[in-house]
Amino acid sequence: MRLKRKHLAAIGFVIFAVLAQLVGAVAQTATDPRVADLVKAGKIRIGVFPSFQYSKTATGQPQGLAIGISRALSQRLGLGEVVTVEHPTPPKVIECVKAGECDFGFMLIDPARATEVDFTPPFVRSDFTYLLPANSSLQTAADVDRSGVRIAAVRGHASTIALLRVIKQASPVYAESYETAVDLVRGGKADAFASIREMLMQYSTELPGSRVLGDSYQKNLAGIAVAKDRVGHLAFLTEFLDDLKRSGELKKILDSADLRGVEIAPPKVSN
Repeated sequence: MRLKRKHLAAIGFVIFAVLAQLVGAVAQTATDPRVADLVKAGKIRIGVFPSFQYSKTATGQPQGLAIGISRALSQRLGLGEVVTVEHPTPPKVIECVKAGECDFGFMLIDPARATEVDFTPPFVRSDFTYLLPANSSLQTAADVDRSGVRIAAVRGHASTIALLRVIKQASPVYAESYETAVDLVRGGKADAFASIREMLMQYSTELPGSRVLGDSYQKNLAGIAVAKDRVGHLAFLTEFLDDLKRSGELKKILDSADLRGVEIAPPKVSN
């Protein structure tokens, strides 16, 4: 009986020590001055737009990589609410972040955008490529940039900004959404649709016989956008994303989002 009591006492001590560490970790995060405003607010407001990082279920519930990362951050801070502030395009999300109506924004990193907001180091990478209709004779990304070729592109998206820097002969045909871009190809008003691979793979099912090219016209990286005066937020998020990568939690979030053609960007090299 004494032996059992000793074992129980030892187990109790271990449990107490673990709980003390957890409480200490939460308290340390909660009192971190870099995120004190978020803790005080009791919620995180994330700026999102329809993309490979964010979508809704059939019942209208938010889902995707942005939601998974934000929920992990909310848990780290001891908060209970993630508020999605949805906009139609990335520029609108940038406006939201700059105006302080969103705490962060999820989007692809682009030099033009970096003049307006700051970005964390990338957490995932993918590529921009083309969706082609069933009767297309185009075989590579280089083939698409020909005189007379019309490329559907969603206005304001990073894939479109990159496209305009790359093409020399083909002509862009602008759309306001993924759906209208697909309609342009379906209706014969565009010969290709340029976007991020994951989204093209999803929309290829709406065009029987269509295919997504194996190569790309640009590699790209996704990060979290932060207002330029929120230096503390940027530093905290940078460390947080690195922790997610090293712990394997980001891979779990990525796997649960069931994304194809998306890889985790490597963590920063430790000194």
